[in-house]
Amino acid sequence: MAAKEAAVEEEEQVVNPWEVSAKDGGKIDYDKLIDKFGCQRLDQSLIDRVQRITSRPPHVFLRRGVFFAHRDFNEILDAYERGHKFYLYTGRGPSSEALHLGHLVPFHVHQDAFKVPLVIQLTDDEKMYVEKLIGGREQETCS
Repeated sequence: MAAKEAAVEEEEQVVNPWEVSAKDGGKIDYDKLIDKFGCQRLDQSLIDRVQRITSRPPHVFLRRGVFFAHRDFNEILDAYERGHKFYLYTGRGPSSEALHLGHLVPFHVHQDAFKVPLVIQLTDDEKMYVEKLIGGREQETCS
């Protein structure tokens, strides 16, 4: 029964890097996405905590709800409060010609607030998958 319900839910909305759509032109249910991807809602208490421990206003994307969910952000805040050092790590692979909106999170939101180093990996390890997805166009992208 659970597999059948999951199949019906999959038909109701599609959210992936190539498509965002809801059945019959409806709205995307962000609560379902949060559950599906194992996230937690980014609530006001967490946003207030960023300001309290960094002594800086949270990024406008946090204050206005542009970013509405997180995974383990509370653990980062716990570590920061204990004085533990950390760095931000993100990357760009050959499946993309450039950095994208998702990179704004580490660049603007976290680096500005926490003043920590940012590491950007330019990777080639997904090349074999990309070739299957885009039919060999990775040569154009990676050159």
